[in-house]
Amino acid sequence: MGTLKTEPARTRLDLLAPPVADAVQAWPDEAPVDVDGVLVAPIDADLADTAAFCEAYEVGLAESANCVVVAGRRGGETRYAACVVLATTRADVNGVVRRLLDVRKASFAPMAEAVELSGMEYGGITPIGLPLDWSILVDSRVIATPHVIIGSGVRHSKIALPGPALGALPGARVVEDLARPA
Repeated sequence: MGTLKTEPARTRLDLLAPPVADAVQAWPDEAPVDVDGVLVAPIDADLADTAAFCEAYEVGLAESANCVVVAGRRGGETRYAACVVLATTRADVNGVVRRLLDVRKASFAPMAEAVELSGMEYGGITPIGLPLDWSILVDSRVIATPHVIIGSGVRHSKIALPGPALGALPGARVVEDLARPA
């Protein structure tokens, strides 16, 4: 995990966005990863973007996961999905994601909308603690990664956890080839 100084997230709720802190506090005992396996590390908020973060904290792109919020409309209803992909890949928004959302066209959700609906900061959105009616689509490469670093809901910290934990989140669906190489 590079040079990150991690601590159990449940002991540092101050480093998490409120919905993420709530999700960590409500972490189910039967989850495949114990809550103590969910770690958090403070970072410089100016280095939160993936490339800058990985370089500054010596974390490989293959261990860094991104969560992108996608929206599509069908029948007057907007459907949202959080797509979790490794930083070495890009979500196939107009192919796989569009089909899974069952919409004609899918695109990245507008920043203000993603921030308002998630209760998280742009550039720090994570699948942990998202609204329960959102789809959480996790690329199979993410769950095959022993440990990944992902946003914490805020730009001044990151979460580190086993990749398989992201595929076990409430409402998560593991998808083969959700992403394509970057």
